Amino acid sequence: MRDALTRGGAADRASGARATRPDPVSGRAGAEHAVLLLRPVLRARGLSLGLARADDPRARPAGPGEWESAAAMPPPRRRDFLAGRCAARRALAEAGGPAGEIPRAGRRPLFPCGFAGSISHSGGLAVALVAPGAHALGCDLELRGLPLDSAHIVLGPDERTGVDTESRLLAAFSAKEAAFKAFSAALGADAPATLLGIGTRLVPGGFRAWPRQLPGHVIDVGVRIAGSGVFSWAVIDG
Repeated sequence: MRDALTRGGAADRASGARATRPDPVSGRAGAEHAVLLLRPVLRARGLSLGLARADDPRARPAGPGEWESAAAMPPPRRRDFLAGRCAARRALAEAGGPAGEIPRAGRRPLFPCGFAGSISHSGGLAVALVAPGAHALGCDLELRGLPLDSAHIVLGPDERTGVDTESRLLAAFSAKEAAFKAFSAALGADAPATLLGIGTRLVPGGFRAWPRQLPGHVIDVGVRIAGSGVFSWAVIDG
């Protein structure tokens, strides 16, 4: 885990804070390879993995709802959206689930009954995790840099000690993003509204996370280096 906090990485967003560094194709390939190597670790947790590149010609809508959603998006967002749905169908197929159209409620994908799932995309690569029988899960892929001066948007004062490099901040940010998705799915209206509403501390293999207003809801978040970035996941069992 120390490596995940000391090697360089990148993030798509931090509640409005963005870096402007380009993301080379080689970074995407390295991230894809690193995430694929995690498959045995994820399977041990009952998680099925799917990946898709934004330029994959097979990343196409699977039904009228996805066609309608994609048509309303600008091209870059459309490519990410369709790659994410493609990755999710691949994860569902690996888990033995139906691999058809995946509707959405607001911005959240609605996975088939009996399956929890999560989608993330960054730098032209989409990743999805699916777990049959899980209550909720979240995953996050970050391949673009997060400047240190945005730490106050991501971390509370109690979390900033020792976060002295962009890669350490990126690991914490990605862990919070994964936890945020899992808590949102599990707690609904009681879930934290921002990343600052989630507390974390470093543990072997990642972070421990909890809603600051509901500290009894504690989950562990796995964090691993993914090429030049970071991949994180969190599961709330059913």
